Amino acid sequence: MLLDPLFERFVQGSPLSVMVRGTLEHALPAEALDSLFEQTAQRQYTHELLFSSLVDLMSLVVCGVHPHVQAAFQDRAERLPVTLKSVYEKLQRVEPAVSTALVQFAAERCAPLIRDLGGTRSDWLPGYRIKIVDGNHLGASQHRIQETRSRSAAPLPGMSLVVLDPALMLAVDVLVCENGHAQERSLFPELLGRVEADDVWIADRNFCTVDFLQGVAQRQGFFVIRQHASLTVVSEEKWGEAQDTDTGWVAERPATVQRDGADVLAVRWLRLRLQQRTRDGETEVWLLTNLPEAVDAETVAFLYRRRWTVETMFQELTQHLGCEVNTLGYPKAALFAFCVALVAYNVLAVVKAALRSVHGEDTVEQEVSGYYLALELTRVYAGMMIAIPEEHWEVFQGMRPQHMVRVLRQLAGKMALARYRKHRRPPKKPAPKRIHEKDQPHLATAELLEERKRLRNKQ
Repeated sequence: MLLDPLFERFVQGSPLSVMVRGTLEHALPAEALDSLFEQTAQRQYTHELLFSSLVDLMSLVVCGVHPHVQAAFQDRAERLPVTLKSVYEKLQRVEPAVSTALVQFAAERCAPLIRDLGGTRSDWLPGYRIKIVDGNHLGASQHRIQETRSRSAAPLPGMSLVVLDPALMLAVDVLVCENGHAQERSLFPELLGRVEADDVWIADRNFCTVDFLQGVAQRQGFFVIRQHASLTVVSEEKWGEAQDTDTGWVAERPATVQRDGADVLAVRWLRLRLQQRTRDGETEVWLLTNLPEAVDAETVAFLYRRRWTVETMFQELTQHLGCEVNTLGYPKAALFAFCVALVAYNVLAVVKAALRSVHGEDTVEQEVSGYYLALELTRVYAGMMIAIPEEHWEVFQGMRPQHMVRVLRQLAGKMALARYRKHRRPPKKPAPKRIHEKDQPHLATAELLEERKRLRNKQ
């Protein structure tokens, strides 16, 4: 084994936990995080509580090791030179630019590991960089802030736009907004500043505005976006011949996007007819793209269909990682917690890349459950950190990338994937109509089961 014998018990029992903590130490060393804070923060400054300590504290919450910040603080109280009140005050003032920089930094550090592992996923469109973007409004927080206590309405702490690189399965960027009522479109000007030549931006219809489409095209980027009903698209051409796809038939024709009756952008207009209705009951999906015609309509439809990848990321953030800490009512604190959850997601992306490099992409994508990965991490992590003192983890900080890759592959080879197998469920049955019993507010389950038994015996 390439690690100290002290790690051996956990390497045999839970190599996943060692991989996660080791990747955290290698990709996010404390000194680098503190330096990032000093370079990015405009108003905040370091007095006694280091930014790296704040990230470590919040990571314990979003990874489910502790249920809330107070519990994490009590676990770390002997190592922190401040009070719980000081921790909350610092959380309430973490600037959005710092939270964004943290996610970008983590992605930049994790991406080379994934590439060196050979764990990148198959390329969706060779020669282009695919970026999937979607918005997320944080769930309501508890009524802890004084101004919310007398209000019945749910207080919303903020929203974000997250950019996912599907080849690396990394959240490579995030834009955050403290106004929970803000629309995704309010962040479009800032998002357009991230567009680079040969990017292909895939998004749902909320991103389908004239300004966004024009902005991407002007920066030599490309888009595959579902048409919004409010956008005016005209064409004098007939639909081309329909092509078969896995989910239906797709046809296209050249068209023009208009604003106030004037042509502003030439696009390809695609009509995807579905074999099965969407969950909203739709039988057709209309797409707009400015990709060259060398990328055929079937490929464009395939790219958009795989937009669900970002939905899977949000599902993992919500269900497997605690990205919405409802005890944090102040917007800056809640958004910082969300960004730390994105960092944790990126660390798990490195783990999955190591698994893909050892066990194969199809095996990992089809059989490994993110839920069971997160469950084991929650169950083992705290005990492992007690058994292995923090100073022993510093070995990962100084590892050369080639050495780190060998360690990750060796640990991935020791993981029994059967422990993390997905359990695919059949489609849900329609919920039965409920009987509203006015005179009987409670039911005894035992009586209902006894009644079931009597009916079966009669049959």
